[in-house]
Amino acid sequence: MKVSTQDHAHICVMTISGEFTHDDTDAFHRALGNRIEDGRTRHVIVDCEHLEFIDSKGLETLIDLQQRLAGPGGAVRLASPDSTVTTILHLTRLENAIEACDTIEDAVRSLR
Repeated sequence: MKVSTQDHAHICVMTISGEFTHDDTDAFHRALGNRIEDGRTRHVIVDCEHLEFIDSKGLETLIDLQQRLAGPGGAVRLASPDSTVTTILHLTRLENAIEACDTIEDAVRSLR
């Protein structure tokens, strides 16, 4: 997995490429750093355009992040998930736990 971040006000856009598996959760958390604790980030948009696969631990990491952000009024959005990621969310019945949007711009609009 490759991950990069961009901060825009209280929104962090994380772009993930490749596979997001058990082996990648530490890198995901490192990429977030202390943004949430120090108040820089209330919302996280995960750009999934280049995400090829996500396993159960990757999903669990996203759900944990959603729960962590929900306390202070934040949220996680997935942007541009492909059919594989969408199918995995559907099969695991998590499509309602984290909102998926067609584009990053749609995800930003959904957070306002």
